[in-house]
Amino acid sequence: MSSPQAFDVQAIRKDFPILDQQIRGRSLVYLDSAASAQKPRQVLDAIRQFDASDYSNVHRGVHTLSQRATEAYEAARESARRFLNAAKTTEIIFTRGTTEAINLVVSSYGQRFIKEGDEIVITHMEHHSNIVPWQMFCERTGAVLKVIPINDAGELVMEEARRLIGPKTRMVALVHVSNALGTINPVEEIIELAHAQDAAVMLDGAQAVPHLSVDVQALGCDFYAFSGHKLFGPTGIGVLYGRESLLNAMPPYQGGGEMISSVTFDKTVFNELPAKFEAGTPNITGAVGLGAAIEYFEGLDLEGAAAHEHELLVYASEALAAIPAVRLVGTASNKASVVSFVIDNIHPHDVGTILDQEGIAVRVGHHCAQPVMDRYQIPATVRASLAIYNTKDEIDRLVAGIQTVLDLFG
Repeated sequence: MSSPQAFDVQAIRKDFPILDQQIRGRSLVYLDSAASAQKPRQVLDAIRQFDASDYSNVHRGVHTLSQRATEAYEAARESARRFLNAAKTTEIIFTRGTTEAINLVVSSYGQRFIKEGDEIVITHMEHHSNIVPWQMFCERTGAVLKVIPINDAGELVMEEARRLIGPKTRMVALVHVSNALGTINPVEEIIELAHAQDAAVMLDGAQAVPHLSVDVQALGCDFYAFSGHKLFGPTGIGVLYGRESLLNAMPPYQGGGEMISSVTFDKTVFNELPAKFEAGTPNITGAVGLGAAIEYFEGLDLEGAAAHEHELLVYASEALAAIPAVRLVGTASNKASVVSFVIDNIHPHDVGTILDQEGIAVRVGHHCAQPVMDRYQIPATVRASLAIYNTKDEIDRLVAGIQTVLDLFG
């Protein structure tokens, strides 16, 4: 791991070649990192070098390329372990992303530990990937889904959380940071409430890991999931952290190669962790890219990056709130770098289309969080999501772009 470098946003921007381009004749302003963050040159180079020089299938190969590939793949697992401060690499399962990690827990933990009449508690601000799998599981098993509501600011109603997490609760699954609102949830308190009822806790950390320091041992959560492409890495790769005792007790999620120790037509003996949950040829290049992204991120001045992002968040929130026609959606007191908003009488898709004409990339829609939109009685929002490479000048461009929208709509 490289030593941290003093945070310099202009120097950081030079690491991201995609930012140095024109969109419709204007310099690109990329404000969509909550959907997918861009990749620094260091990650692009690591992927290219691996595929050009070291690529082969991993594990069991005796030839040199297979050994190199296996070493790179397992080095990425160690990077993920260190990044989350998991106790062992056996607690790090590579997945296709947060969605698959959640589905793995729903299917495997649910099969082993949750039965008819048991309760699963989620929140009103969940991404669809932490709603739909649990709904499907409840339909199959007769388990009951409970939902912690949110207030007008987009914060959990903790009085309801304390009421809902009870003796029948077997799992509490919630987002660490909301992708639609930017709310940072009080996960430490939720974990304490759940564990007092002998319930497990799974955190969706997709939006948290690019902005917060995450220590799964300090948090005490039982499962933690994140995606590589939110953390300046490639798509198609993610991580599930699971407490070793639970992973050992859970049945395999998928069957196939690598997850077995021996196979006969009479019986299959499953492999040890983490291979037990990694059936088939994995996304080897993706794991290498994720490892490089973690190395890059850890090499930054993380305190400086956090301060920079918070300053941008405050600057953007105040600038947008000052526009009379704009209404912010999600004003929690503890937020990460997401600013969602609507403009009076103008559909978010129209806003996004016009902003694109100005070279500004934002996300519009329900952000795979339709219950959040229903809570605020709106069909969609415009979401500007910030990252380490954004600047106040880009926020000014966004504000100017919104003024163009308002001018066009009279």
